[in-house]
Amino acid sequence: MEVVPLSAMRRTVARRLVESMRSAPHVYLTTSVDAEALLGFRAELNQQLAGGDEDLKVSVNDLIVKACAALLRTNPELNVSFAGDKLLVHKRVHVGIAVAVDGGLVVPVVRDADTKTLTQLAREARDLIDRARAGRLASADLGGGTFTVSNLGRFGVEQFTAVINPPEMAILAVKAALPKPVTTGDKELQMRRRLRLTLSIDHRALDGATGAGFLARLKDALEHPLRIVA
Repeated sequence: MEVVPLSAMRRTVARRLVESMRSAPHVYLTTSVDAEALLGFRAELNQQLAGGDEDLKVSVNDLIVKACAALLRTNPELNVSFAGDKLLVHKRVHVGIAVAVDGGLVVPVVRDADTKTLTQLAREARDLIDRARAGRLASADLGGGTFTVSNLGRFGVEQFTAVINPPEMAILAVKAALPKPVTTGDKELQMRRRLRLTLSIDHRALDGATGAGFLARLKDALEHPLRIVA
């Protein structure tokens, strides 16, 4: 048997996640999104971007972060932090992106994500992720998030729930978009890619109906992706 001491990062991650699970009563809400329009929109957009001066590609996660940011602006009840006997309702939307790195997990933050264009957000997210994996994040890149997105879709993960990143009140878990048999309106069976999303909310601050309403609006936006950039 080999004894491997925990790194400082892993100890911090462990402490914060245990604190979150002990103190925050998690409620999990899951929906399934028809991802055909979203993936088609992304492919068309990246085809147009390919003729530009920089090597920029918009990811599915960029589209999801952008959609969440826009919804948080109009649904501020999820854009909150818990502070003892009160809630802090944030006027600005700062979306954290969970990134797996050697020895742990970091959550760099796209600040004022709701005010950025999709390409601005994609450019900033790619820079944050690249610097996170290279161990070059600054302290200003971390902390201050008001909502987090954790995406394991690129690993083919079909189901997981994410632990809320305190003092935030919600986190979105994004799974892989996989082909599933779907019955259409004329009762024909088709294979369509479906994207599963699970929203974890802190029941101290949010009710299930509030989270469900947010998730329903997010599903609608992702199934009509032009609304994300409108």
